Amino acid sequence: MNSPETASSDVPIRPAATVMLLADCPDLHVLMLRRRADSVFVGGMSVFPGGGVDEEDGGASGAEASLANRRLGVPAGGLAYWMAAIRETFEEAGLLLARSADGVLVDLSDGERARRFASHRTEVDAGRRHLGAVLEEEALLPATDSLFYVARWITPPGLTRRYDTRFFAAAAPPGQQALPDQREAVHSEWVRPADALARFESGELSLLPPTQGMLRVVSGFGHCEEALAAARAQQDGLDLQVRMQNERSPGWQVLLPGDAAYERGEGEAIEGWLRWSSEAALAGSPGRKD
Repeated sequence: MNSPETASSDVPIRPAATVMLLADCPDLHVLMLRRRADSVFVGGMSVFPGGGVDEEDGGASGAEASLANRRLGVPAGGLAYWMAAIRETFEEAGLLLARSADGVLVDLSDGERARRFASHRTEVDAGRRHLGAVLEEEALLPATDSLFYVARWITPPGLTRRYDTRFFAAAAPPGQQALPDQREAVHSEWVRPADALARFESGELSLLPPTQGMLRVVSGFGHCEEALAAARAQQDGLDLQVRMQNERSPGWQVLLPGDAAYERGEGEAIEGWLRWSSEAALAGSPGRKD
């Protein structure tokens, strides 16, 4: 497994995690949030739920933590990315990836329970409580086993904030409804990946290169289980570096390993690495000749 070095810059690079939540509606859809237009970082962009890794997300040890370290290629602290992904998804989208001791994912369709967890979410989002305390109170465990590591992207130099972000894929928890927090995210929608890409090409959606690249990958799957089965199978695979070319509207195009242009060596290597892909995602790839 490759472990690329973090880029150097005057702007510190903060660890972060983001989640592509998938659901069949009835075909494959992914949850996207739109950030506030006046946000300091990527305002107005359509993104997946996620954010920085906090101190509270770390500290785990044992077999699960060792496995997380190995999969991310880090000496320690790997499981904190999974925990941050779960916490940020709860804060930003109101979806909680947690399960009871018998392995059942938490269901929030009951009105009283939904209201209780909405209160928990407010407290966690405001920093008044830690998610770990909420889970303990509710006799729940974080569903880290339901998140599959699929990619790593580092924010390029030149922006006011930079993140070393680990991307995960997971099935949306049943019996829960996505609701943006109205603090960082002002809109949420379930969208077909191909439709999101078409709206990006038309200028309707604003996407960062990592988001566009990951939407291309997930657009190659027809259903949630197919996508997650591929992610599961590639958990211990190689990280393949992506490339970027600046010859297409809207000014750039992510080239994925397997794209004809990528294989010809076109574009410039950037700090993005994929561990998850699909042949179908390349069907309409830049420079492809069937």
